[in-house]
Formats: sequence, C-alpha cells, structure tokens
Amino acid sequence: METEQKKILLVEDDPNFGIVLKDYLSMHEYAVTHAKNGMEGFEKFKKDDYNLVILDVMMPYKDGFTLAKEIREKNEEVPIIFLTAKAMKEDVLKGYKVGADDYLNKPFDSEVLLAKIKAIMQRKATDSIADSKQFEFNVGNFHLNSKLRFLTFEGEEPIKLSPKENDLLRLLALHENDLMPRELALTKIWRDDNYFTSRSMDVYIAKLRKYLKKDDSVEILNIHGEGFRLVVKDVDKA
Repeated sequence: METEQKKILLVEDDPNFGIVLKDYLSMHEYAVTHAKNGMEGFEKFKKDDYNLVILDVMMPYKDGFTLAKEIREKNEEVPIIFLTAKAMKEDVLKGYKVGADDYLNKPFDSEVLLAKIKAIMQRKATDSIADSKQFEFNVGNFHLNSKLRFLTFEGEEPIKLSPKENDLLRLLALHENDLMPRELALTKIWRDDNYFTSRSMDVYIAKLRKYLKKDDSVEILNIHGEGFRLVVKDVDKA
C-alpha cells in the first residue's frame, strides 16, 4: 500500500543551497516545493496544502518572521522550521513567538533536519488522533462510552471507569490495532512524561487488562520502549 507523499514548502533565497536541500528531501520521499523569497513563498503557500514549511530567516522582499506571521494567520496548525545563519538568542525567541515548531542554525547536519521533520510530522499526526471528538467505541465485545465513563460487556451492568482509566482506554481505542505511543498518553493524560507518571500509567494499563480479560479477542500489548497496542482479533477469521 503506497502512502501519499508529505508536502514541504521550502523558502530559501540561496539558490544553490535551496536546490541541494530540495534534492536531499526529495530523495527521502518528500514532495518539495522551493520558493526563492518570502513573497514567492506566500503565493505558493496560498495555492496548496503543505504538511510542513521550512523558512530561511534572512530573505529579500519579505523575511522569514514576516512570512511565518502571514502563514499563521491562514493556518495555525502547519509545522514551521526556521533556518538561520545567526545563532542569536533574540532571533530564536522571536521565531518561537511567531509560531515556529523548531529552529536550526546554518550550517547544520542534513540528517538532523530530517530527524526533526519526521518527529514533528509524527507528533502532529498522533495529536490529531488524540484530539478526535469520537467518544463511543466497540472494543471486541465491549462497548465504551467515554462521555459517561461506562465500559459495558455483552449486556452486563456497565463498569464505571475512573477518569484516567477512561482517558487511557479511549486513547488506546483511537489507536486500535496500532501503536499508542507512551509519550502521547503521558502528555495528554498525565500532562508530564517522567519516571513516576510512567509507572503510574503502567498501573492503569494493568487495571484495564483486568477489565478486558473477559473477552479473549481483546488484548493490550506492551511494545517495549515505544508504547502499547490495543489488539482486537477478528474472531470470524481466527
């Protein structure tokens, strides 16, 4: 199954560097549009939907900060990475203030940029799943109503889940048969990712496993070092 290429808008006024960077990102399966200044960058941004924008700070006609503000007025969600030849703290702070997701000082390691792009896109994707408005789920022979915090098994009396049990099971259900990253649950539910909150989450995972053991087709797997996976087996095909 082919996945759709993620689209990146690269706004960089140095023609040689822009071409090299575009070719490098294209080699890693990104669809890259290169604009040579801020004005051209904004025109291209208005005409297409991009998954990420990379902006040089110092550009003629319109600098990266001004362009970022205009982009943010049209789209609050698209990730923005700034590239700058100046490592001044004021510029970095100004970049974050206008909505940058990350910052790289020139010259930089292209592999570091690639890692930042992947991390940002993955975070945006998991955030959009976690922010889903869905609140009712069928999990094997269970039904979860996350608004009422009721977990019901095949017509039995519903179990009233605690707020954290409910939030955690809902997040697992949103990722059914897929990885639910550990950091996502910790930041969304516990608002912190540290040793103690991580141990607390393990306790809640154990509680959910006890509730779900009534159904042999449902299992919460521990994916070592990454997170958890709520597996619901298709009994008809088993």
